[in-house]
Amino acid sequence: MKAFEPVIVAFCCHYCAYTAADMAGSMRLCYPPNVKIIKVPCSGKVGAIHIMRALEKGADGVYVAGCLEGDCHFKDGNVKAAKRVSYVKKMLDEIGIGGERVEMMTMSAGMGERFAKTAAEFTEKIREMGPNPVRETLAAQARAAVG
Repeated sequence: MKAFEPVIVAFCCHYCAYTAADMAGSMRLCYPPNVKIIKVPCSGKVGAIHIMRALEKGADGVYVAGCLEGDCHFKDGNVKAAKRVSYVKKMLDEIGIGGERVEMMTMSAGMGERFAKTAAEFTEKIREMGPNPVRETLAAQARAAVG
């Protein structure tokens, strides 16, 4: 049987986290290809619905990556994002999916090494947790519908 490879969605702010990911690539640092980056103008633009939709659509883990605290280009977007991530984590714990599947990370544009390291660590954590139970439920429903 094929080993479980998690699907990770990373919402990365344009100014810092996305640039850090680009820096990691420029430095030829490896991070898992499982990480699917979605560039957003600011981490503060990522709502709970976006995180939940990513999980619903099959992501095994989701993280929001923004600027370092106090350095947000949109004043306090990263603080707002952290509050939303905290809210989603609590909600996922309450419904039995596991809040550990969602994280908030901060970094500056020059932290390519940090981006690669946190992407690898988060992917490994999700790999150990196993597949998203929502994805498993949807797959079972699809198999039952097909017959």
